[in-house]
Amino acid sequence: MSAKSNEHSTDHDKLPIRMLHDRVLVRQDTSEGERRSGGGILIPATAAVGRRLAWAEVVAVGQNVRTVEAGDRVLYDPEDRAEVEVRGTAYVLMRERDLHAVAADRFEGSEDSTGLYL
Repeated sequence: MSAKSNEHSTDHDKLPIRMLHDRVLVRQDTSEGERRSGGGILIPATAAVGRRLAWAEVVAVGQNVRTVEAGDRVLYDPEDRAEVEVRGTAYVLMRERDLHAVAADRFEGSEDSTGLYL
């Protein structure tokens, strides 16, 4: 095996990544541990909760994604996800249609905004 072919096999860690079609790559919020209720009660991470959706930050989007941009926060179902690790950081890969909501500054004052804020 030549030195050049051996060198090529380790270069894949440095390749740029582009999302395809309607794919969205997000970074999960790290606040999956204990949380507090609106009244200040501490809820442990092990507490049984119904189907709970999660927020994440969009890192990259495919060329056919229309409603989400990098930097937006999105609401998704953590049960329907495909995880991937890139350079030691865990990400979630999903389709745009699997997102339930998008939160971004650009929606402030628009007609389709709910008036709710994070």
